Amino acid sequence: MSDIAILKEMFKKDVTVPLEERQEGKRLKYSVTLTESQDSYSVKIDGMPKHDEVILIDVDTFVVPREVFNGEKGECKRADFVIITNTETEKIILCIEMKKKKDLEKKIIQQFKGAQCFVAYCKEVGKAFWHKPNFLDDYQYRFVSIGNISVSKTTTRIERKTDIHDRPDRMLKIKSPNDLQFDRLI
Repeated sequence: MSDIAILKEMFKKDVTVPLEERQEGKRLKYSVTLTESQDSYSVKIDGMPKHDEVILIDVDTFVVPREVFNGEKGECKRADFVIITNTETEKIILCIEMKKKKDLEKKIIQQFKGAQCFVAYCKEVGKAFWHKPNFLDDYQYRFVSIGNISVSKTTTRIERKTDIHDRPDRMLKIKSPNDLQFDRLI
């Protein structure tokens, strides 16, 4: 059983985001619309992998563990979405944080770290309960912050600090998103 199949078995449907498909010529094309439920804004990402190669998790649906943690270091925060993909060419865990307006980078980094902790917990659940000792072990992380979502009809701006956005502090920053392509996010 693939890691994606295990994750789809692990999660309830209401915490995942469905792919949208459309026919273009003889090929099916996939996209997803990520909606920030608190502030009712969304971003569409085209060029998504096929259904059996990806799972999209709305991490905001999980209860914040304030009954357990003090939250003074940001340990109760988490990013909005985690997209895990396993294709023929790559294995990626993409953490996405969406902001209507600009926010403090320190806060976004804490949210990405919280998403990493969430994925680490899922890894251990897969290893312990699905008896797969290398579950999600060889995946690479990517971190994307999408801001200024409410600004419409402007050109998408991508700000890169480095070539690879594989740590929360080296996130890929996208402002005024329009026509996002999945392969440009990873």
